[in-house]
Amino acid sequence: MSLRQFEYALAVAEAGSVTAAAEVLHVAQPSVSQQIRGLERELGVQLFSRTPTGLVPTVVGRAFLRDAEVAVRAARRAQATARAGADELVGELLVAAQMGLGTRQLPGALAALRRRYPRLAVTVFEEPNPAELEQLARRGILDLALLGSACDEGLYEGHHLGDEEFVIVLGANHRLLKKDRIALRELEEEQWIRFEPASALEGFLTEVLRDNGLQPTAVARVSQTSTAVRWAAHGLGVTLVPASAVPEGHEHLVRPVFPVVSQPVVAAVRPGAGPAEMALLEFLRQETWYQPVSPAA
Repeated sequence: MSLRQFEYALAVAEAGSVTAAAEVLHVAQPSVSQQIRGLERELGVQLFSRTPTGLVPTVVGRAFLRDAEVAVRAARRAQATARAGADELVGELLVAAQMGLGTRQLPGALAALRRRYPRLAVTVFEEPNPAELEQLARRGILDLALLGSACDEGLYEGHHLGDEEFVIVLGANHRLLKKDRIALRELEEEQWIRFEPASALEGFLTEVLRDNGLQPTAVARVSQTSTAVRWAAHGLGVTLVPASAVPEGHEHLVRPVFPVVSQPVVAAVRPGAGPAEMALLEFLRQETWYQPVSPAA
């Protein structure tokens, strides 16, 4: 078996047909067909089934493709590491960010990384739930993740970058906007914009509300912090998010709370990480992570 066969099989699975995969790979269709047939003969199994809508992986095929994806990413990472000495780092860096953490800091760090390694591509998984994050980590796909808690030291090494203060977001005409800082108990009768039940942010918010004796009504649930902020701004309800996750133009609707709600920001990096991961970690360290929210004038 060859790495090329793995790449071709992954391309067929993603594109849904040999023809489409050949276009993506910029090769002739017979070449893709030949590689897939050869791979199936060597494995002694059928990787794909033909359906009216195209080729779909069989049960065995799906299991094979999961490991093939890990192998291909590992090979690309090894290739990138080998070229790093000549400042020609290429390949793809995969990053995950939970709970809206690093919304302001990550773009600056990634821009600095791109300036150092202009041929490096970056993919960011935004706000995966804990189960998805663990699956990505155990499959060896993630290179770096921003978490709001300690990471599994068996898989990744944790680096504390700082802390993130959480703020309440109110509607444009909300009665509490006249206050400089809002007590959480004042929000007991408010309707809340919450998050998907399986998300890390919802788990954190549930803890905060419970610790402060609040059992508010959820008027809506969303998957992204930016969506929660925009809906709160339109008066649908209130929401609690990391201060750095508040989109530009909504700062006047934000108020700090007491007791203060904050969360550590941890960068989880794979042990023995390559130059790209370590460079990104260093750029993240250079960003400002904890700035207490000033009361509005």
